[in-house]
Amino acid sequence: MPKMSAQFESRQPSVIRMAQIMFDDRQDKTEAINLAIGNINLPMHPAMQKRMNNLNASGSPFENGVVKYSATSGTQECVDAFMHIIASSGFPTDNLHAHITEGGSLAMELLITGVCGPAGSSEDPLLLIDAAYTNYKTLCQRLGRATCSIQRKLSDDGKFALPDISEIEAVIEEHHPKAVVLIPYDNPTGQYYDQDAINELAKLCVKHDLWLVSDEAYREFYYTDGEVSSVWGITEEAVPGITGRRIGIETSSKVWNACGLRIGALVSDNELFHRKAIAEHTVSLCSSVIGQYIFAGLLEESHADLQKWYANQRDYYRDMLFAFADGMKAVLPEVIVSSPDAALYSVIDLRNMVGDNFSALEFVKWCASEGEVEVDGKSLTLLTAPMAGFYSVPDGAPNPGRTQLRVAFVETPQAMQAVPALFKGLLEKYLS
Repeated sequence: MPKMSAQFESRQPSVIRMAQIMFDDRQDKTEAINLAIGNINLPMHPAMQKRMNNLNASGSPFENGVVKYSATSGTQECVDAFMHIIASSGFPTDNLHAHITEGGSLAMELLITGVCGPAGSSEDPLLLIDAAYTNYKTLCQRLGRATCSIQRKLSDDGKFALPDISEIEAVIEEHHPKAVVLIPYDNPTGQYYDQDAINELAKLCVKHDLWLVSDEAYREFYYTDGEVSSVWGITEEAVPGITGRRIGIETSSKVWNACGLRIGALVSDNELFHRKAIAEHTVSLCSSVIGQYIFAGLLEESHADLQKWYANQRDYYRDMLFAFADGMKAVLPEVIVSSPDAALYSVIDLRNMVGDNFSALEFVKWCASEGEVEVDGKSLTLLTAPMAGFYSVPDGAPNPGRTQLRVAFVETPQAMQAVPALFKGLLEKYLS
């Protein structure tokens, strides 16, 4: 048989998809509560549902059954919808440029291609703040681009803290990255970056001539007393020289409950970068025109109505996040649960409960492939994501993710209420 590439031969599934793949191979009747990936189990915004349910209505571009390509940059109304959404959070959009991508994932791939390199070299890496969303590292590997990182630590009180600016600057001076990736409402940690913290990172980017990349997938999902923050909230007055070096990633997946729609956007205040990103994207022709049409229904909503949507979403997740943290500590007093400050994830750390030989990765695999406990007469297991894959550590160095797991709040509130007891049962069975 012909040989595959070395990259394919060595490739393993993403840690956020691994548990589901293993569980799908099971032959028993065990059911799973799947918290491994942010696959939201809620209906889309009503304006989007209306368009989805009336694709063949009079006036729809698909009423005659014709589905043509759009321009690579996307339909104008879909671009305008993303701008409308950014503006609804109170940020100016006059000098922003956007084009539509196949979900946030393609926007990530394009920005890595556009700012890092050359391919196959350790030069011009992407700077990640560990624990970092694993797909940035994986996409850099696919594209032959390098990464470097600065590590956050999870304290016993559940707080992730941004490393001191001097530590971040030391990494910049050592590795000479081309861009810093920021997730203001963080995946996987649930940390919230207020505008002051974003501005401090922006000052470093200006000082060292870097791009500032902000993954805005969870914008408006914060549960503290702060206010909405964003890369688009940085002003020239606060950070002189920031204009022209910002890149943002938008998506329909999280705030709008449309993971499978696969519509995102790459936004920048640098027109040349914007044009080159479209040129690079032309090889993919265009993003789903049906997805663009459905998402663009949000353009018909007022800023006030969108703000009501954000508030309702925050209330929904806040209740689940805080109830989960309390529930986990009630059944496992020594467990560390990350503070529920933002996004829709929690990190569970078992370091105070397990020995040096414990591996969260192996525990996740066991839960997916054979683990089960009986709950109300049903055989149940739990799917989560092992955190080791969210850290970049040198060979032989300790990985904080060895004892950590990420859970995504994507099941119903009723299912989430069952998770602490289920987790405890599975862990006790695994350790016995």
